[in-house]
Amino acid sequence: MWHVLLSFSGLVALIQLLLLPFFPESPPYLLLQKEDKAGCLKAMKQLWGEENCHTEFDDLMKEKAVTKGTKIMNVLEVLRERSVYPQLCILLLLLLSLQLCGLKIFQTANLQESIIPYVSLGVSVSELISTIFCSSIIDRFGRRMLLYGGYLLMALILMLLETSLLLSDQFLWLRYCSVILIFLFIIAYGIGP
Repeated sequence: MWHVLLSFSGLVALIQLLLLPFFPESPPYLLLQKEDKAGCLKAMKQLWGEENCHTEFDDLMKEKAVTKGTKIMNVLEVLRERSVYPQLCILLLLLLSLQLCGLKIFQTANLQESIIPYVSLGVSVSELISTIFCSSIIDRFGRRMLLYGGYLLMALILMLLETSLLLSDQFLWLRYCSVILIFLFIIAYGIGP
């Protein structure tokens, strides 16, 4: 029943992708990154109503004033910052625990038992790559664009993965395509959702 579970996550992603255009952009992103006060107020009114938005807007303006002189750090600067080492250790532990995921899909793809741990390690590396890549492009494109692109890529990859797993008994080379598609799915998920 793994394919039903895999399809369910694709269905949830599709529903979110269809509903995403009806939601406004994040007010903090609009004000702090894009410096769009009118867009921020409009998004706040849409999210919280007319009464509640002014207090939140004032709080965001205070936050903007406090962070005005603060530099946004890139990935290498974050890695050099000692104060974030505990969080980075937790993140690395989570990424390493991803080695256990995907075993059933890899077995369904009829991969040799001896290479499955290496493929699982590749899953962790894919997650790490997507995290680093996303953190470096999120300020440039914004969350909405990354969500759109991520969900569209995930939907395409899931269709290709399902097809490759169904045909892997007939075409042996599709087993390895399935592994590559899983890596790409994880990268698309890490960049978008």
